Amino acid sequence: MVSTLRIPRLVVAAPSSGSGKTTVATGLMAAFTGRGLTVSPHKAGPDYIDPGYHALATGRPGRNLDAYLCGTELLGPLFAHGAAGADLAVVEGVMGLYDGAAGQGELASTAQLAKALRAPVVLVVDGSSQSRSVAALVHGFASWDPEVRIGGVILNKVGSDRHEELLREALDEAGVDVLGVLRRTPQAATPSRHLGLVPVAEREPDAVAAVAAMAEQVRAGCDLDALWALARSAPPLAGAPWDPAGALAGAGAPPPSGPRPVVAVAGGAAFTFSYAEHAELLTAAGAEVVPFDPLRDEHLPESTGALVIGGGFPEVYAPELSANAALRAEVAALAAAGAPVAAECAGLLYLARELDGAPMCGVLDASARMTERLTLGYRDAVAVGDSVLAPAGTRVSGHEFHRTRLEPGAGTAPAWGVVRPGPPRTEGFVQGGVHASYLHVHWAALPTAAARLVARAVRPGAPV
Repeated sequence: MVSTLRIPRLVVAAPSSGSGKTTVATGLMAAFTGRGLTVSPHKAGPDYIDPGYHALATGRPGRNLDAYLCGTELLGPLFAHGAAGADLAVVEGVMGLYDGAAGQGELASTAQLAKALRAPVVLVVDGSSQSRSVAALVHGFASWDPEVRIGGVILNKVGSDRHEELLREALDEAGVDVLGVLRRTPQAATPSRHLGLVPVAEREPDAVAAVAAMAEQVRAGCDLDALWALARSAPPLAGAPWDPAGALAGAGAPPPSGPRPVVAVAGGAAFTFSYAEHAELLTAAGAEVVPFDPLRDEHLPESTGALVIGGGFPEVYAPELSANAALRAEVAALAAAGAPVAAECAGLLYLARELDGAPMCGVLDASARMTERLTLGYRDAVAVGDSVLAPAGTRVSGHEFHRTRLEPGAGTAPAWGVVRPGPPRTEGFVQGGVHASYLHVHWAALPTAAARLVARAVRPGAPV
């Protein structure tokens, strides 16, 4: 059913990474939530960490919008699904406003997303090393693509009253509204490491304090009334919201039947990377989704019939994960019994024989090591053979993001054939009911993955 979504919305973008998008976007989410609005948080691109801060700021799941992983046709429907019942939606962009998938034009850029959502853009500009030049910079971004509507600027890292005055004068000449000015302050800084910000689950209550500081910074420095008016100027957005049950039916998945199998989903500080839609698809496919924490829980959830282990930072917690020998043994036994196990990146490492010398689950005959080399980027791949997630020949778009190297043993079939970028190669493991890979795939673009996993899951009462 086609509907019209009338929700105020803003896209927070920047000329480049490091300008302060996360501080401003998260601060806006928290500040408007503090005003009593229900705020829907969104993040452009495949990033898993920023949505955790967004969720903390709003009390709603942080959701990703990625044209490469999901296709441009799903941007509007996924946005409408996530924003249902909200008073305001705030979308944090990725990299610079016009940066996207390498060599593929505007694909997966913040600009493409802003146009798809018909949303005004708030440009966060680092003013720390410029004065009048800021007008030329903003003019260039505002005029590059006439379909992208720059609604105003928030100046970040401003040094003094005089510096602010010079920047405002320049932007006034350019006819651009200044919607906020943030001074240089370490208050709202969020710690980083090798793959970006430290996830919320690893630093509570410090993360709560950081989000509160971002909100206070935005409240003190931004014109929230003007930003609210800009958000309300967004036109209606036509189209049907994405629906997990509808997505499964549309992909030809049979309706769920019989007892609901328990699908255990790894979480906690070591496994923080997940897309909200995955659990929704598993539930719609007939599963009872039960989270567990491999750092704390010595046993899988009762009656576990399938296992999903997403991404995260197992290398940071390798000794603790290794010390939980009881859980490792249960994971190995579940996999050996043929139950479906889907693992991505960190999950792949957890299933390996060892990680940096620490024993892991031993499901896969592979050894993993941290390296200095960052492997990063979008990937196009095809399923090499049939697996618990996809039949042979299934084409997917995914994302790879890690600093580890895997040394596999012999005799295991690969999960994917990566066809782009670079020369063709195989990647990952398919072994019985196990599908383990470095590749992160968004199941909204492959809803049958959830249906296949649930269909093979062991039902309550059945022998594992």
